[in-house]
Amino acid sequence: MQTLYGDRKKCYNCYRPKSSCMCAYINKIDTKTKFIILMHPKEFKKVKNNTGHFTYQSLSNSELFIGVDFSNHNRINEIISTYESYILFPSSEAINLTQTSPTCKTKKNMAIFLIDSTWSCTKKMFNESENLRTLKHMSFSTCRTSQYKIKEQPQDNYLSTIESTHVVLELLNRWNLEDINKKEMDDFLNPFFKMIEYQQKLIKTPLSNSVRYKPRKFI
Repeated sequence: MQTLYGDRKKCYNCYRPKSSCMCAYINKIDTKTKFIILMHPKEFKKVKNNTGHFTYQSLSNSELFIGVDFSNHNRINEIISTYESYILFPSSEAINLTQTSPTCKTKKNMAIFLIDSTWSCTKKMFNESENLRTLKHMSFSTCRTSQYKIKEQPQDNYLSTIESTHVVLELLNRWNLEDINKKEMDDFLNPFFKMIEYQQKLIKTPLSNSVRYKPRKFI
C-alpha cells in the first residue's frame, strides 16, 4: 500500500518513502513461534531507520502493536493467555536461549514479545504494562556487534530489533524449535543491510544533487 506523505509517496508496508522502499528485499519466514513486536510511539515516527517494521514484515507469524501501556490491551492479553509467552528482556531470571532450551509444561505454542524502542523507553513500557511484567524473561549471549553503521548504539553489545530477532531465530533452530533453512536465515537481514546501504549513499551524495523535501503547509 502506498499513500502520499507531504509531497512524497510513502509505503505503508515498510513505512519508508517510496523512493527508498525496501519491500523488494523482504523475504517472509514462516515460524512455529509467534512474534509480537511492541513499538514505542517515538520509535514508530523513525520511519527512515526503524527495523521493527522490517522484523514484522519478515515474519508471517507476527503481530505489531504501538503504545506504551498494554495492560488492558485485549489482543495482547489474549495472546498471553493462549501461548507460552516470553519477553526478550535481560534480567537475572531470564532464560538464556544461548545456553538453555525454553521448556513448556503445557502443549501451548510459544510466543516471544519484542520491545522495539530505546532502552529507557523499553523500561517505561515494561514497568507500565502490568501484563508484560507477568511474562517469563528470555535473553541470549552473543559476541556480535551491531551492523547498524548509520546509527550509534548505546553500547557495543546492543543490537537492533531485527538483528536480535535474527539471533533468536538461529537459536530456536539450534534447539530444534524451528526449522528455518539456511537461505531463509541468510536473507532475513537483507532489508536491514539494503537500508543501511541506501542511507550511506545519501550521506555520500551532496545535497545539491538531490531534491530537498519541503513539507506542505496546511492552513
